[in-house]
Amino acid sequence: MSNFDEVRDFVVVGCGGGSMCAALVMRASGKDVLILEKTGLAGGTTARSGGVMWIPNNMFMQRDGVEDSPELAATYLDNVVGDHPDQPGATRERRLTYIREAPRMVEFLVRQDVKLDRVAYWPDYYDDRPGGSERGRTVVARVFDANQLGDWADKLRPSFLPLAGPLDQMLLIPNFKQSWKSKQTMLKIGISNTLSKLMGRRPVAAGAALQGRMLQAALRAGVDIRLNTAVGQLIEENGAITGILTEKDGQPWRIGARLGVLVNAGGFSRNQRMRDQYQPGTSVKWTNTNPGDTGEMIEEMMRHGAAIAQMDTFVGFQTTLPPGSEELDVKPGVQNMTAAPHCILVDQSGVRYMNEGGSYMAYCQGMLDRNKEVPAVPSWAIFDSQYMKKYMLAGTMPGTKKPLSWTTEGYLINAMTIDGLAAQLDIDPAVLKGTIERFNGFVANNDDADFQRGARAYDRWLGDFTHKPSETLGTIERGPFYAVQVFPGDVGTYGGVVTDTQARVLREDGSVIPGLYATGVSTASVMGRTYPGAGCSVGPSFVWGYVAANHALGQGG
Repeated sequence: MSNFDEVRDFVVVGCGGGSMCAALVMRASGKDVLILEKTGLAGGTTARSGGVMWIPNNMFMQRDGVEDSPELAATYLDNVVGDHPDQPGATRERRLTYIREAPRMVEFLVRQDVKLDRVAYWPDYYDDRPGGSERGRTVVARVFDANQLGDWADKLRPSFLPLAGPLDQMLLIPNFKQSWKSKQTMLKIGISNTLSKLMGRRPVAAGAALQGRMLQAALRAGVDIRLNTAVGQLIEENGAITGILTEKDGQPWRIGARLGVLVNAGGFSRNQRMRDQYQPGTSVKWTNTNPGDTGEMIEEMMRHGAAIAQMDTFVGFQTTLPPGSEELDVKPGVQNMTAAPHCILVDQSGVRYMNEGGSYMAYCQGMLDRNKEVPAVPSWAIFDSQYMKKYMLAGTMPGTKKPLSWTTEGYLINAMTIDGLAAQLDIDPAVLKGTIERFNGFVANNDDADFQRGARAYDRWLGDFTHKPSETLGTIERGPFYAVQVFPGDVGTYGGVVTDTQARVLREDGSVIPGLYATGVSTASVMGRTYPGAGCSVGPSFVWGYVAANHALGQGG
């Protein structure tokens, strides 16, 4: 290694989910590690996410007596992900490595005093498939006081949640109009947050709690983290990646990496050029990723010969865009909305075309697939006054009183009759009426004969646990009737460079690019083009960061 301005043992590009995990592995072995983050905030998109990790056979499942095993997890992924020649990121060998290393990664973090736990009930998204877990394989961080970060508290990317509480309790709040338990939970969390702030604490939950705890552990371990430090190039010498090029005080600054470089710089959700190339029909206006998710490090790895795959795939987040939403970091989601009673999704011809429950990735991909046959981007969420009285809409409280701009600017469409609603949506009234009557018939029989909504535990979990006999099926019959547009938004792309079972970046011919590792959505996902359960983006980011660091230590440590 030559002509470097400084040299470290391990250099990490990006400060997302797996970055600090890899850094902690390095520091546990006494190695010098540097994380470079191009934005002014630490935590990546993980910090503004739910902060959930999908971890099969984890220590908390074992503690609570929840059945799981490597064999069950492998059976599940074999059935949900499967083997496909165009998904080299999701080979069975990589899936089995993930299943083996994921629980080890969690145990390592717990030993570093990162306080984690499981959500008591969060079903796998295909819990009805062989190997599926109805109780779920999710791991989350406990609520964290961001003020424990000291000067770094304001450098942690903020949470999307206005209140902080245990995630399983937070998930009860949307049903507060129907449930005393939900009302009590909301009150309890509100009082707890108020008292915490009066005592000088800054409680955060979900992804901000996970990344806050990871940042705390990394700083405590002596990890060097530099914000506002973009990486311009990877440095290659004799066919191997030996460092990176950044800037310091406005001048080029070359940093060497003795054991390797790990790229965890996000995907390309904020890059419309790359979206048009790989995901036509999608838009940066619908994404919820952080501003640094612009894809240049994927292209930089490609410049050094990296193979790419699964670039057409993204982690869907069905979204609605009321006036003013363009200013929001996280757009209003509609997953729970269209999975709740008294609501369905239709295309622009007025036809229902999917199970509105289930995986958000499948939901948004279903919109794009439908759009190839019938205009369906955007689609329409159709609901009635029963829904409006019971449930939240685009972040607003239940009830018919909504911002005036929603109607004056044409966001919230309403009419006293279905015929009147159809006319405003430019849909044949007979078609929309037929769609709703057919759905109401399914509700009467408690059986969605078209799309089996409610057949899976996950579908029912998304709905209203107080609504019987079905948590997710409810008639659309009481005017006024309403409609809002739904777009196939995202919380990240899901394709990138191809990596092996050691998180090493591969060339098109399958050979390894020495010294170069990658994790997170900079890579082609180990889950292929599916999302088996909550945390199938954050979990792999952590796990492959853990794997990469351990391999680098074995190679040169």
